[in-house]
Amino acid sequence: MAVSDWKKSVVYQIYPKSFNDTTGNGQGDINGIIEKLDYLKTLGVDYLWLTPVYRSPMNDNGYDISDYYEINPDFGTKEDFKRLLDEAHARGIKIMSDIVINHTSTEHQWFIESRQSTDSKYRDYYIWKDGDGDQPPTNWESKFGGSAWQKDEITGQYYLRLFDVTQADLNWENDSVRQDIFDMINYWIDFGMDGFRFDVINLISKGDYKNSDDIGKEFYTDGPRVHEFLHEMNRSTFGDKEGFMTVGEMSSTTLEHCIKYTKPERQELNSVFNFHHLKVDYKDGEKWSEQPYDFLELKKILFRWQVGIEAGGGWNAIFWCNHDQPRVVSRFGDDTTEEARVRSGKMLAIALHFLQGTPYIYQGEEIGMTNLYFNSIDRYRDVESLNAYSIMKERGISDSQAIRILSDKSRDNARSPVQWDGSAHAGFTTGTPWIDLADNYQHINVEQALADKHSIFYTYQRLIELRHELDVMTYGKVVPLLEEHPQLFAYERQLDEELVIVIANFSGQMVEAPADVNIDGEVLINNYDSYSGKFEPYQAIAVKK
Repeated sequence: MAVSDWKKSVVYQIYPKSFNDTTGNGQGDINGIIEKLDYLKTLGVDYLWLTPVYRSPMNDNGYDISDYYEINPDFGTKEDFKRLLDEAHARGIKIMSDIVINHTSTEHQWFIESRQSTDSKYRDYYIWKDGDGDQPPTNWESKFGGSAWQKDEITGQYYLRLFDVTQADLNWENDSVRQDIFDMINYWIDFGMDGFRFDVINLISKGDYKNSDDIGKEFYTDGPRVHEFLHEMNRSTFGDKEGFMTVGEMSSTTLEHCIKYTKPERQELNSVFNFHHLKVDYKDGEKWSEQPYDFLELKKILFRWQVGIEAGGGWNAIFWCNHDQPRVVSRFGDDTTEEARVRSGKMLAIALHFLQGTPYIYQGEEIGMTNLYFNSIDRYRDVESLNAYSIMKERGISDSQAIRILSDKSRDNARSPVQWDGSAHAGFTTGTPWIDLADNYQHINVEQALADKHSIFYTYQRLIELRHELDVMTYGKVVPLLEEHPQLFAYERQLDEELVIVIANFSGQMVEAPADVNIDGEVLINNYDSYSGKFEPYQAIAVKK
């Protein structure tokens, strides 16, 4: 069913390059998405979020846009994209496009002209600075490692690039930049788009260009004019479009800023992604490290954001997975046996989907796809992972440990092709896939999941039905329970006289039910056949009182 209130929606994220290939070139395409729309309708989702499909040299898999108005020929044509919109709409599914407006590709015409002369009107579309002697303008570090400044041999100045060397940051202080971006957004709204996901949107306002005590992020994260810029964008583009959905990806943000970003009366964005809960396996804040995840810290962060956003009148996106994160069943679940994978995959779904906010399902999550466990660096494709491998080796980390870290943390874990069936290349392509598949695709695939009524897929389908049916899942207050319990994740949802209690066992051991928790009532969902008064390994249950 299509829902009229975007807050009751469930979003499915598609990484087009790895979704479904109809041409045999080893990369997914727009027609491949169209081919699977009936499957997505069966799942029951309301929106599809597509990572960028615009023209791009694909140095960062589409997050380096060279032409905002054209579709990347690797994915198809603008006519294909229009047909996707029409076919999705005919099934009651809306399309949300991913758009990158913090930076462009250095192959974008604006940047090409910006480089050619310091007198070009496009020079001020980007952030150019003189070096400090023979050093970059500041000591800021790129999110992908190394300096955030790149020297340009043509003019001798440096341009800011918080990400890859081919991704030049736009200068949002320039009125013309903002107007050109707003014109482009309006073009796609008129084309038929139903929403936008804005990449690293809280980095668009830069503060002072000074040396940093850290790596520079204090000068550009949630910067001085970011709320002003987002309000202006809202008023100039989507703000008056009924039901139009927007979500901002927020890098290293704060709860206080996210309330401001999403409080309706401020007229900025509908909702936000934050990533604090996905850093609980970072050792001393370092991603490229080996450390078991901290369960108590995971609960603490999730509850802090749940309670805080609701109290502040804002709105969360809730998610375990996306194209930048490892597979959750390998990360917070257990993929060491088939039974544990299925149990923990269902448990993680139930634990998340009863929280407040808009749930996001990442392609393959609904069938419990796992990490890749590649054993050599030449199987990796992700620019961030390749850079991290080089840096780890320079630091003296052994090859085996570096590969182990990548197998846990690499973005490629999420970017391998969707496993559709047990045939060659999992039915993703008739050609050679652009990246290898996980070795387990013959028993973890969509065909198998649909055939087994006890599969993870049907747990996700039921959770989506429940969100559409029960207002308490959308609007109910979140009340944390058992906050210090070492294995159980538990909370209540409260709305008027309705009360739902959710308890999930994150461990592979049997756990006694705490004496002060009563879960008598109507069982909404349970990943076991029954409840004995004890929680089985990875058991999760939601009960309506």
